Amino acid sequence: MPNISVLIKPASGMCNLQCKYCFYHDETKNREVESYGFMSEETLEKVIQKVLDFSDTACTIAYQGGEPFLRGLDFFKKSIEFQKKYNVKGVKISNAIQTNGTFLDENWVKFLKENNFLVGVSLDGTMFTHDSFRVDKNGQGTFNRVMEGIELLKKYGVDFNILTVVNAVTAKKITQIYEFFKQNDFMYLQFIPCLNPLGMERERFSYTLTPKAYGHFLKTLFDLWYNDFKKGVIVHIQQFEEYAKMLLRMQPDVCGMSGICSCQHVVEADGGVYPCDFYVLDEYKLGSLNEMSLEEINEKRKEIHFVEDSTVIHEDCKSCKYLPICRNGCRRHRVSKNYFCDSYYEFFEYTIHRLEEIAAYYQNYL
Repeated sequence: MPNISVLIKPASGMCNLQCKYCFYHDETKNREVESYGFMSEETLEKVIQKVLDFSDTACTIAYQGGEPFLRGLDFFKKSIEFQKKYNVKGVKISNAIQTNGTFLDENWVKFLKENNFLVGVSLDGTMFTHDSFRVDKNGQGTFNRVMEGIELLKKYGVDFNILTVVNAVTAKKITQIYEFFKQNDFMYLQFIPCLNPLGMERERFSYTLTPKAYGHFLKTLFDLWYNDFKKGVIVHIQQFEEYAKMLLRMQPDVCGMSGICSCQHVVEADGGVYPCDFYVLDEYKLGSLNEMSLEEINEKRKEIHFVEDSTVIHEDCKSCKYLPICRNGCRRHRVSKNYFCDSYYEFFEYTIHRLEEIAAYYQNYL
């Protein structure tokens, strides 16, 4: 069987924060059951067993939320126990977790280090930009708590990267954010565009990322990144590195950049499986790993045509010279055609020759 990646939500959509732009909070409001509570150890065991039975070579087990740390450290210790118990084929297992960083303490960090977890920390730049939208239930900013958690990750040598949501504020302040990240030796960065609520893609909220703002953000960030690259300072920005790979005719690792949805397995706390983290909605449910095998789940995937529907290309895109590298972007951003179409076109017009230069350099290393 092929490699497999599963994204487990141990605490469903529950979170100790109340980020104003949270896409998953919006999703839970659009389904019959808003929260599936905490995942039981019995369900966790079935998930781990079936995942390892499915794969012969390698698998990635990632945990996300809501906030997965709410489930408690013992749950993750159990996960490691189950992995050891059911990994009878010697499959290579990679563990990862995405967190808001506010629960990180020495016990957590020691566990993450000992078990080789890759940790993604959500940090929206400086105190000002981060605290604009990433607040707790009392409306208080969380920047200081997140930075304390990151310092512990550094202290114990845990591998981590920074995930920043590009919104109305972070897009304007990207120069300050980029310099702040470098000053703190954050050299592995992901930037994801903010999502408006489902069905309200064209409306404006305080955090809404407009195509104009996103285009300016991409060009500014690229200039900063490219200038460092020319100086021999390598900052790893996932999106730009993926473009370089694509210019070398390599398949991108990020499904939202490949032009077609990948075969994902997002597992809610009750064991229900969905095809994408952006579509954990009732109409997309594929089944439950409490009752079904992954083979049966994947047969259901064919019935709803989720992957097939993602291949539809807008007429305007078919004649676009940048289609081979843009690939119509992430399905979740498509309202007719991609909401950020003008952003990407402007970006590629501005950067394509420098991207080709960087791709030529990376050809010796990728």
